[in-house]
Amino acid sequence: MSNSIVIKGAREHNLKNLDVEIPRDKLVVMTGLSGSGKSSLAFDTIYAEGQRRYVESLSAYARQFLEQMGKPDVDSIEGLSPAISIEQKSTSHNPRSTVGTVTEIYDYLRLLYARVGHPYCFQCGQEITAQTVQQMVDAICELPEGTKFQILSPIVRGRKGEYRKELLEMRKAGYVRARINGEIVDLGEDITLDKQKKHTIEIVVDRLVMKPGDALMRRVADSVETSMKLAGGLVGVLSETGKVHLYSEKLACIKCGVSYPEITPRIFSFNSPHGACPACDGIGYAMTPGASEEEDFTLLERCETCDGARLKPESLAVKIAKKSIAEVTELSVRAAADFFTSLKFTERELVIAHRILKEIRERLGFLVNVGLDYLTLDRPAATLSGGEGQRIRLATQIGSGLVGVLYILDEPSIGLHQRDNRRLLQTLLRLRDLGNTVIVVEHDAETMEAADYILDLGPGAGTHGGRIIAQGTPKQVMANPDSLTGLYLRGEQMVSLPQRQRKPKGSITVVGAKKHNLKGVTVNIPLGLLTCVTGVSGSGKSTLVLEVLFHSLSQLLYHKKPKIDGCKELKGVDALDKIIDIDQSPIGRTPRSNPATYTGLFTFIRDLFSNLPESRVRGYKPGRYSFNVKGGRCEACQGDGLIKIEMHFLPDVYVTCEVCKGQRYNRETLEIQYKGRSIADILNMTVDDALEFFENIPYIKTKLQTLHDVGLHYVKLGQSATTLSGGEAQRVKLSRELSKRPTGRTMYILDEPTTGLHFADIQRLLDVLDRLVESGNTVLVIEHNLDMIRNADWIIDLGPEGGDRGGEIVAEGPPKEIAKVKRSYTGQVLREARV
Repeated sequence: MSNSIVIKGAREHNLKNLDVEIPRDKLVVMTGLSGSGKSSLAFDTIYAEGQRRYVESLSAYARQFLEQMGKPDVDSIEGLSPAISIEQKSTSHNPRSTVGTVTEIYDYLRLLYARVGHPYCFQCGQEITAQTVQQMVDAICELPEGTKFQILSPIVRGRKGEYRKELLEMRKAGYVRARINGEIVDLGEDITLDKQKKHTIEIVVDRLVMKPGDALMRRVADSVETSMKLAGGLVGVLSETGKVHLYSEKLACIKCGVSYPEITPRIFSFNSPHGACPACDGIGYAMTPGASEEEDFTLLERCETCDGARLKPESLAVKIAKKSIAEVTELSVRAAADFFTSLKFTERELVIAHRILKEIRERLGFLVNVGLDYLTLDRPAATLSGGEGQRIRLATQIGSGLVGVLYILDEPSIGLHQRDNRRLLQTLLRLRDLGNTVIVVEHDAETMEAADYILDLGPGAGTHGGRIIAQGTPKQVMANPDSLTGLYLRGEQMVSLPQRQRKPKGSITVVGAKKHNLKGVTVNIPLGLLTCVTGVSGSGKSTLVLEVLFHSLSQLLYHKKPKIDGCKELKGVDALDKIIDIDQSPIGRTPRSNPATYTGLFTFIRDLFSNLPESRVRGYKPGRYSFNVKGGRCEACQGDGLIKIEMHFLPDVYVTCEVCKGQRYNRETLEIQYKGRSIADILNMTVDDALEFFENIPYIKTKLQTLHDVGLHYVKLGQSATTLSGGEAQRVKLSRELSKRPTGRTMYILDEPTTGLHFADIQRLLDVLDRLVESGNTVLVIEHNLDMIRNADWIIDLGPEGGDRGGEIVAEGPPKEIAKVKRSYTGQVLREARV
């Protein structure tokens, strides 16, 4: 196979007919300004083609179950390996998914508990021992005199199938009756079972009436032995009450008379009826009226029956080192790693458990190496950030041990403190050393310096990007005079704010914050400054800022009956009139939402068009220029510009609407033009193009200028919201806030706003945030980016570690003061940067 991936004529999105060669089995970083074409090359071209080729190699039957991709706009790609994309997205919205299940650690835990777990009685707590035939007979013979009962042999328990052969064999062996799914049937009848459904089949071995005497006892003993031979050690006794009492030669509590099912991995699965708590069906939360599993599980209440443990009491009563499987999953990854390192087994148990323990320990080690040691194994996957989800998938991939694969990652450093980022780098290098090609779309300087090869795209964004500006080793890119990235890497240019000593205008005090891992902290947040909340992953930053401060402050500012959450009180609230959380959630869920509609810019543009002389003559109102309602839009595509064609066995195909040619509007609407441009032409403009076009219309220019200032100059006004990244969506929201009239009493909260930003883009963002602060507002940022941190007025550093070893205030003050604090990891990084 070739030593490189050779791409010719890549034209996806803004790529300018690129020809590029990427070395295989190396760590390759793609970088450049936001919108320069990095993702277009990495994901929309290389990954899309790798995935398409793999899917095409499968049968038509298999293809219908897989997400399929259309062919990217590229002439040819040679030397391509099977591709795996590890992107920034939530791992799962399913309330059943946890860190343990996603990483497969829970599967190995179930196997471990099934093989070497010690069962205890969940009623009296005594360790359970095997029952002998004599013990079973004694227990059965305690039934009241005159009681009719049947001895059953459960040969099939909750499994799919028709079982014709088994039923025929039982009939030939002389058995007359069976209890199938709770009903007694005659084995002489034609019995048809649905092979797609689960069944329980119990052969009726004997029917008896309880009476004193040795004769009955001997008959019961014979029947018990017969049942055990048929069902592998299990015996069922059906009494007049209709309830089956199960006995096992393996598991039973003599004291309580409670028998247990066979210990198999499935009794520890909360996704199986054999293991799931019957009250909450294994979710750990009791369903509220009208709720469904697909709803946000945070709205559901903790199940009182299992106390959130998800499993039946019998399953929770099986223990290793006095811990149930649920208690082990409550541990953080680091604590679980310590637990499994210190476990002591008998020689026999160790022979059985050795390989299982090796898999569990390795997977826990991978999670530690990608900086996720603070997560608990039972943490719901839907509560993970995009960066955490990506690193979990990365750890899982390393655990799979694949070789010869092309991995493509989207900014894996997001959400990581510099200390943890170094661990992540070692993980990426290990993935490479296994014999894989690792392509990373990244802006982090440390990652670039550790790469084998860098591709720097640009020179600008959008239509001004899509070219390779520099490529080669980090040293070669640094030496390239045309590379803006190289300029920052070699230190000739730095992200910085004007030197000014701002003084706080009072403060908001959070008193006794105690939620998740926060240790009852009290913290002052200065008003009128740019404040960064820092700390290693899992130290409590998001909990303090979003779950305690934002939630409680919103309640106090906007509700008549406020309910503060996670702290004792908030002081100094009167100094603010608004609090705004500018997060990275999409600005809209459908392709109809776009930057122009979200920022309110499109309203002004539609008003402009409706006031044109030709519009007035025709009676066109602003609604005429909306593609969301009938009137001016193209009805063939209902204003989408595209028509979806569903393909059997193949991916859905989107074709340009033949009627409007993708312009969204009907012919009459498009006839109205402003300075030679129709409404469709305006939506197709980039922010930069529109800024020049509307230069003389102040109210439109102001909105466009804010989009430009937050670094979205390359985005098209009508670009679908679904195609914007989380960072781009956040900056669209930021621009909308910027265009409002400042009150000077607003607190803005941003969670990692540097996501997806090149050094030059971070400079723009800092300038924008500086403007907000200069207007008297307060900006509070959760951030790991060093450029943002060292340019802050004030830092609140949490830690010292993540998870249960975090949740404390390590240091507070300006960057220079934090750099002096030895126990602060943020201070250590600032010292290295010589702040």
